[in-house]
Amino acid sequence: MAARTKELATVEESSVNKVVAKGVSKLVTLSSPWVVGVLTFGVGCAFHVILDSDDPDVVAWTAFLMSAAVLVLTAVTYGQSHARGPWGRIHTTATTLLSGLWVTGATINGPLTVVTGRLVLIGGFTLALSWNIRTVIRLKGWDAPGAISDPLALLFGQGAANAGMPAIEARTTTATAHKVEGAVQLEAGRQTADDLTKKVPYIESGIGLPPGSITTAIDPDDASKAKVTISDPRVMKHPIPWPGPSRPGASIADALRHGLWQDLDELAYVIVGHHLQIMGQTGSGKSIGGAWNLLAEIVTRYDVAVFAVDVTKGTQTLGPLAEALHRFETTKAGAKALLREIQEQVKERTDQLSAKKKQKWVRGCGLTYWVLWIEEFPDVFDMLTDKEQENFLSMLKAIRSAGGTVVMSLQRSDYTQMPTLARGQLAKACFGVESAHDAGFGLSEAQQDANARPELWSNKQPGMAYWDAPSIPDERIAMPLRTYAWGLVDGEIDDERANEEMRAHAAAWPAAAKPVDPGTAAISRLHDGAPALGVATAELERPDEVEDEDDEEAVENVTAEYLTTDDPDPDIHAGPDDPITDRPDDPEWEFAPPAQTMTPQERGAALIAHLQGLWDGGARNFATRDLRPLWESTDMSRAWAQKQLKKLIEAGVLDYDDDEQRYLMPERPHVD
Repeated sequence: MAARTKELATVEESSVNKVVAKGVSKLVTLSSPWVVGVLTFGVGCAFHVILDSDDPDVVAWTAFLMSAAVLVLTAVTYGQSHARGPWGRIHTTATTLLSGLWVTGATINGPLTVVTGRLVLIGGFTLALSWNIRTVIRLKGWDAPGAISDPLALLFGQGAANAGMPAIEARTTTATAHKVEGAVQLEAGRQTADDLTKKVPYIESGIGLPPGSITTAIDPDDASKAKVTISDPRVMKHPIPWPGPSRPGASIADALRHGLWQDLDELAYVIVGHHLQIMGQTGSGKSIGGAWNLLAEIVTRYDVAVFAVDVTKGTQTLGPLAEALHRFETTKAGAKALLREIQEQVKERTDQLSAKKKQKWVRGCGLTYWVLWIEEFPDVFDMLTDKEQENFLSMLKAIRSAGGTVVMSLQRSDYTQMPTLARGQLAKACFGVESAHDAGFGLSEAQQDANARPELWSNKQPGMAYWDAPSIPDERIAMPLRTYAWGLVDGEIDDERANEEMRAHAAAWPAAAKPVDPGTAAISRLHDGAPALGVATAELERPDEVEDEDDEEAVENVTAEYLTTDDPDPDIHAGPDDPITDRPDDPEWEFAPPAQTMTPQERGAALIAHLQGLWDGGARNFATRDLRPLWESTDMSRAWAQKQLKKLIEAGVLDYDDDEQRYLMPERPHVD
């Protein structure tokens, strides 16, 4: 009880001290102009007494020098004024000029004559009161606890001046416990929002804020203004537990909530109408933070179906979600079958929307929205033949208006991992990366211009990300966010518990219980009693699938189509079950040898030799399909060859044309 009393006494004493300190601060601030007025009157009296007995010529020269000094002080005041608006600068400069002129007049005529006396009385009172009025207007919310002044003006004042932008004026528009939002008036005709963005690190340094505290955005209505938000990036250092779905039973056209912004506002992201790239290095949280959180929201919406592919990790990442997915493929054959079936239905869906006079998918149109989620996208794209890659890119352009979004997750979206045509159509979600160079592949140009820096996190803060998509406000594209964490135990993520939580969530929203349109049902196969994993069915449909550009063409009655000469021996007849016997005059047949088994060194030498053959034949550039003879005659795979081509690019042996998507040979390839 004594300890409790002591605690209350301490709190009460602390509160009294704060009230007293606040009152003293108010008193000092308001009394300052009056104190300066009294000192100015004293200076005028002192000069008059000193010069009263001097020779008139001396008084004249003194008055002249005093006038020159006043002009110099006035110019210095104008040039060095930290007032961030024209009225503030004029007020400060005029105060210096008028005070100096009065001291000069009082020195010559005396401070208490009719003119100087009334000037100091009326003019001094007016000047002091004008400063009080200005102070009261600038100091907002005195009666609010802890609020002494406009917080943004207070923070930006000295910091912006130290950063070389003394003329800007900041004004708070919104202030909460976690952030301060405001508008910044830049120096018209000399500064833009981009200039402010470049100075942000210096402003943060000037006012002692943690890196990443200030985010900026342009004002769409005035190029001489900018929007700023100040928040504390340190609040995002610890995992945030998943709070559950935000809008269960709503439409996929409604916003998804899969994390919190740095100012602790909820993220509201609408996935409809565009494609998304999720990028981040291993351990950055793009699978759990990106895939789990987004899909956990998506599967709770009534008008969407999710088709997922992961041929690299199998069921490790998306397996716990399988019950809520309309189809989940983990093999190459199954993935190819799924992509082909989706591509085949795109035109049918656009025709259905056109019949309803709709240019794009909208809620209530009768079609189930599609989300095609591809984990480790480069592995999926590399396994496709050239023709299948072309079909995929064509589908990517058309499926958006047909009511579908493709999400591609990968570690590094450079030109060797992501086709240029695809990357240009994707919204960007960038988790932690290794370097600023890598960040350039995961961020949009706008995010890079706004100084987004995911390399600061690397994989040390899993779940941190930047997001740039059509539904994200411009002022937030460079603001960090943190996705929710699953399976938290004492602030740490427990993988086993996280999997249990996700499986329970998926079981609560099973895909089989969701009504879908016939086209979606045909692809998902769930409504025909097929399992959620479409692997087995896909393999049964195409057991002999091979990676060939012409594998989709029907091969029927080839003899009738190409045989144009007479039968050389019409006396020979055979049925499908008759044994095959050798004729005495038949030549010895030599069958093609199996693919040559090679060591990695032999494969590399064969690749260089093939490139040299292309060069000697006059080629100066080539596509991956030009290497087909290598994996038809050796055990060299397409994926292995592409990896070696990347290494040759890094070594300077080859180059790459993003526009034409072809490898370039500056000179005859060779490896020392």
